[in-house]
Amino acid sequence: MQTRPEQILQTVFGYAAFRGPQAGIIADVMDGRDVLAIMPTGAGKSLCYQIPALARPGTGLVVSPLIALMHDQVRALNANGVRAAALTSQEDRQAQEDILSRFAAGALDLLYVAPERATMPWFQAQLERTRLSLIAIDEAHCVSQWGHDFRPDYRQLKALCDRFPDVPRMGLTATADEITRRDILEQLGIDADRMVVAGFDRPNIRYEVHAKTEEKRQLKGFLETQDGCGIIYARTRDKVEKTADWLTGLGLNALPYHAGLDGRVRNANQAAFVKAEDMIIVATVAFGMGIDKPDVRFVAHMGLPDSIEHYYQETGRAGRDGDPAIAFMLYGAADIGRARNQIESAQASEAKKRADHQRLNALVGFCETTGCRRIPLLTYFGEPAPAPCGNCDTCLAPPQTRDATEAAQKLLSTIYRTGQRFGLGHLVAVLHGKRDERIERLGHDQLSVFGIGADLDDKAWRALGRQLVAADALRLDPEHGGLALGPNARPILKGEQSLTLRLEPERGRRTRQRRSDASPVSAGDAPLFDRLREVRRQLAADQGVPPYVVFHDSTLREMAETRPASLAAMAEISGVGARKLEAYGPAFLAAISS
Repeated sequence: MQTRPEQILQTVFGYAAFRGPQAGIIADVMDGRDVLAIMPTGAGKSLCYQIPALARPGTGLVVSPLIALMHDQVRALNANGVRAAALTSQEDRQAQEDILSRFAAGALDLLYVAPERATMPWFQAQLERTRLSLIAIDEAHCVSQWGHDFRPDYRQLKALCDRFPDVPRMGLTATADEITRRDILEQLGIDADRMVVAGFDRPNIRYEVHAKTEEKRQLKGFLETQDGCGIIYARTRDKVEKTADWLTGLGLNALPYHAGLDGRVRNANQAAFVKAEDMIIVATVAFGMGIDKPDVRFVAHMGLPDSIEHYYQETGRAGRDGDPAIAFMLYGAADIGRARNQIESAQASEAKKRADHQRLNALVGFCETTGCRRIPLLTYFGEPAPAPCGNCDTCLAPPQTRDATEAAQKLLSTIYRTGQRFGLGHLVAVLHGKRDERIERLGHDQLSVFGIGADLDDKAWRALGRQLVAADALRLDPEHGGLALGPNARPILKGEQSLTLRLEPERGRRTRQRRSDASPVSAGDAPLFDRLREVRRQLAADQGVPPYVVFHDSTLREMAETRPASLAAMAEISGVGARKLEAYGPAFLAAISS
């Protein structure tokens, strides 16, 4: 299949024009040039290698780290009439032999493989007997030891590419800071001037971050405002299962996902979520990287992610279809203390630990900011500071602040004078001047700090303690919860550094976000939109594919608005390619005419 990229975009994928840097990246690959493309999730990275693979002679080889992602991509490509296959461990021997035969015969447009297979000598020998149109390395940050998902097998991919010097190589990722980008370029052998960095902003995602007070109540209140599919991330397998059970008890459609589940159960839960239109999956961070589901309406974190890159990638699984979505996070001082302890106890070089602390500080700064959340998020990735976005919690409900330097000095002094081993509850009791058996037995009622903090309530002291942990002025014992002075405590105690306390805004009652709110459908079009979704649901069930593989909601909305009366008119709708028009067009025309 060899034709112009613009024609492929329209006839195969059903889109009228390229977006952002897509056209330039594709033009470079068409001319045989290497490219590293750093583009946010939902910006159309896949088209940047899929279209050149169709337009150039030969088969496009795509190296991807996750089986689920490969199968999702192949399923969507097949629905568009593209000859694509994934060679993975999930196929039986006969299926693998059939795929290799098709590949050898030049009967595939795209072949997806894992890095482990791509670096096997026998597979590379097979590649040398087949014409390649390009080599695309997806999730390219996995090649970097500085990246957040380092995969040692990715280090061998440069040698693979070097075996085919006339075949353009592509690296693609959504998340890479400056040091990771440089490492990707070096490890894949791509010149620095061949890097394309698109904007990192996801304007359709609303960011909300809140300090933990009553975790279940806060999460329940958030979920009461949501509709559609969502992902909730928890730190441990036990927390995943307990949360999923609790949500089920609330009457919500929820399933767990973690590596400890039986493989069949885990795969069934993932498949159910991918096909669902209204489900919550509660998961460890192992879930989602391989899911190409466009209609996830929210991502919630029940704790601090590992880094700002992880946060960006995990929240990026929401709103891939471009419709409004929400990224919701709850975090506390214990999360920050755990993260710092993990970095310090890791078997890593001092340079790696310093880099990890810098990443953690960037994430904590994002959480604690009193300004627009997009400013610290986007500047972290090297973008100029944007104007306030108007689509995050701090823009919509700006938090109040007050000078807390004196209060911080009181708390730090209390921690020092009580021996740097007590938790915040005991420390606040001392500050409030409460006499109990333990305080009197320890002699803490005789300290000069006893009763000096009666002007602040428990909530304010806990907020201050969290922010001092965030500022690394306090260190939290992850096992016993005791607080000790951190490296940044001294300048606060000596009055050399001031501290501003961020007061959590009162949360008003939310407006429930339903699918119709995500991208409005007029009252007159709503019944037809719902009918089209029913048709999509039935077609998807008949073919055993997720509904979004048939058409995205945006395509159905356009059908409901324009009401095409012929196949020719339907072909003008975004997302309707030739293959889908032939396969699904009559059913949707019938629904519209009725």
